[in-house]
Amino acid sequence: MEERVILLVEDNPDDEALTLRALNKNNIKNKIVVARDGVEALDYLFGTGMYAGRDTSVEPELILLDLKLPKVDGFEVLKKLRADERTKLLPVVILTSSKEQQDVVNGYGLGANSYVRKPVDFQDFVDAVLQLGLYWLVLNERPPGDPGSRP
Repeated sequence: MEERVILLVEDNPDDEALTLRALNKNNIKNKIVVARDGVEALDYLFGTGMYAGRDTSVEPELILLDLKLPKVDGFEVLKKLRADERTKLLPVVILTSSKEQQDVVNGYGLGANSYVRKPVDFQDFVDAVLQLGLYWLVLNERPPGDPGSRP
């Protein structure tokens, strides 16, 4: 059976640990690949750099994307994803602590599927991750012909 992957793009070790704990607490058993900057995320998605030779036909079910990243920020990652035929339909949820309204507008303008502000309280965060998992991994239907769509 094909492995179902979530790509977590997060540079803050505390937020990474929090997200992984929340996914685990909600029994989300997908393999989690963590990219700690925008370059690493793009390398993973396109099978370049440290991920050269990776089977890019195995796409993430979901990308959880922080905005404030080193090297290449989340907006640039999103722009490159949406510009490429292979990745333009992948579900991307911006998961950030940014409270800037312009970030919300820019995120949706660049093709994000959802924008979620990270709650400060752990239980609220666990609840938010549960809702994200239920929607994006269970309920959401991907377009026909999209490599990640279920039959």
